[in-house]
Amino acid sequence: MRHIAIIGSGPAGYYTAEAAQKKFGDDVRVDIIDRLPVPFGLIRFGVAPDHQSIKAVAGRYEKVALSDNVRFVGNVTVGKDVSIDELQTLYDAVILATGAPNDRPLDIAGADLPGVFGSAAFVGWYNGHPDYADLQPPLDGRHVVIIGNGNVALDVARILSKTRAEFDGSDIVSHALDVLEHSAVEDITILGRRGPHQIAMTPKELGELAHLQRATPRVDKDDLPDIGEDALLEPGIRKSVTHLREFAAIPEAFHADKPISINFDFFAAPIAIEGDGKVQHIRVERMRLDDQYRSVGTGEIYTIDCSMVISCIGYQTPPIDGVPYEHGRGRFANLDGRILPGLYCVGWARRGPSGTIGTNRPDGYNIIDSMAEDMPISADKDGRAGLDALLALRKVDIVTFSDWKKIEEAEIARARDGAPREKFVRIEDMIAASH
Repeated sequence: MRHIAIIGSGPAGYYTAEAAQKKFGDDVRVDIIDRLPVPFGLIRFGVAPDHQSIKAVAGRYEKVALSDNVRFVGNVTVGKDVSIDELQTLYDAVILATGAPNDRPLDIAGADLPGVFGSAAFVGWYNGHPDYADLQPPLDGRHVVIIGNGNVALDVARILSKTRAEFDGSDIVSHALDVLEHSAVEDITILGRRGPHQIAMTPKELGELAHLQRATPRVDKDDLPDIGEDALLEPGIRKSVTHLREFAAIPEAFHADKPISINFDFFAAPIAIEGDGKVQHIRVERMRLDDQYRSVGTGEIYTIDCSMVISCIGYQTPPIDGVPYEHGRGRFANLDGRILPGLYCVGWARRGPSGTIGTNRPDGYNIIDSMAEDMPISADKDGRAGLDALLALRKVDIVTFSDWKKIEEAEIARARDGAPREKFVRIEDMIAASH
């Protein structure tokens, strides 16, 4: 019998568990350990609440979770309740699938001012993550600046722009919905260091901005390259740039009918956030592209007045004591997912925050193949029984998948009209519902 511990219950964790089942059949026991009492990680707390079709992939993970040889072990913090060394003593393999839940630091002056948030915090706030339930973003100001040119920046801009009615069918948490409903925001500026041809925004997410009830996107025609250059782009980016060209062609009269503007400010790099005890404006340098399409400063500086700045510049994996770590890349140090004998990583914890949710599937299958090569003969480890004994000794109140289903039932029962659920945002409330 092989005993495997997977740390993290997001897509990478469940795809890896699925791979272990298919590889080893009944000759494996998998424990998926998570510090929160609820599973699915990025699906629950990262995917935008108005993208319910993407969240539906959790149904696939549930089939894995309900198998006899896979168990969810929630409310267990690795490094506090149990160490990596202890898990390696109990299991034949330990696989880190912790994702990249921490914001990449915004390394400019004033990044620590009140009113500056990373996207992990802001997205976590409206998605009901317990760590960010008390965030209190200042939405009483007129102008918000978003830094970054990826889909997360689009998610944030869209959430800031929607009416309450447009959130019907979403699982945005009520405390965020109530604040957003009374937001004073009229202008949203999305800063990108490079130009339209270098964005990391996908066509579907960009296209959504054209259908908002009270907001319109704005693109300066002068920022767009010659249309003939679009032919050199990959098809997906070309479709995205086509959306930007459509935004640039929106008549001014149409903008006048909508109270919120979403402004794309390309070739713009933030250099400092300033204010008297809180965010009041951001200083930006105008950029240009060199022959290698790298952004180069022009020396032209301008200022944007704003009351809030949200940094959407990427994520990193938090270090764990005893695990080699690449600080420059924000991920565990590994060679094709191998960290140390018996210790592996998968998903964003292995390669950094890149790819889609589905990218984690082949990643999970590859790491199980590597593990099988490294461990052809099953070792005699205590596995699940050993972990349960250790956690019981330490009085850790674990949450299983059947407990999670009770939490889910309670969230569905307390949903507002038109919403699939109302998430608990306090761990103690999750634990109470699980009982």
